[in-house]
Amino acid sequence: MNISAKDVKALRDKTGAGMMDCKKALTEAEGDFDKAIEILRKKGASVAAKRAERAANEGIVVTRIFNDGNSGAIVEVNCETDFVAKSNDFIDFANLVTNAVVESKPENVETLLSTEFKGKKISDALNDVIGKIGEKIEISRFAIVDAENGLIVDYVHHGSKLGVLVLAENIGSKYKDELAAMLKDVAMQVAAMSPRFVSREEVPEDVISKEKEIYMEVARKEGKPEQILDRIATGKLNKFYQETCLLEQAFVKDNTKTVGQLVDEFNKAHSADVKLKSFKRFHLSDENKA
Repeated sequence: MNISAKDVKALRDKTGAGMMDCKKALTEAEGDFDKAIEILRKKGASVAAKRAERAANEGIVVTRIFNDGNSGAIVEVNCETDFVAKSNDFIDFANLVTNAVVESKPENVETLLSTEFKGKKISDALNDVIGKIGEKIEISRFAIVDAENGLIVDYVHHGSKLGVLVLAENIGSKYKDELAAMLKDVAMQVAAMSPRFVSREEVPEDVISKEKEIYMEVARKEGKPEQILDRIATGKLNKFYQETCLLEQAFVKDNTKTVGQLVDEFNKAHSADVKLKSFKRFHLSDENKA
């Protein structure tokens, strides 16, 4: 059967698949346009199955602030190569996924994949883009942050490999713009210094016990007297808090103060009681993506 270049182009415009793939699909479908689309979609699913065991360590992190700053979403979508991560098709898909997360607020990735957005299931959109690009693509994780009386600010580092959401509570409308600027600095702090907790009060007891155990054992091996091991461990634990707790970290833009002091200064200047409540930090190299 003779397949015209016009039909091939029309199918390409509709599906985004390669010219040769469109021609083969139309030939197999004997010119039936709808059947050719179905063939291309199945091809996408086939490519996905073939690539399933491949590593998808590249990709981008996308953030979205909505609901007048009271809600935020952060999404990580992965692929195999940085070349694909920079392509329009991949970026468009990542934005589609983020918009679906914002609109539907699914519970987890599995629920997200079965969510219908703009007339198509996300899982079908995923197979379509896999078929078009030819690489393994996966939605790794996402998070949604909501605040009743708060403000959420985002920051995405150049290259979109690292994204952050920061939530502050007890805010007032009079200084919202100034607070947003301060929180942007805090979000950059989270990106740069990778804290694990907001404050030392958040650190689980088992983490504290494990740290003290390590510090005491190191001191013991150094020949320190047994009666001062606990005091040594406590001193080192304070250093641990300064490195891992956001409020106790030295502020990257002015290391003469901590992030906690930055917030205190803001509150004093605006007669406010703003509190840093939480943050989300997604980085492509994160080992634990739970």
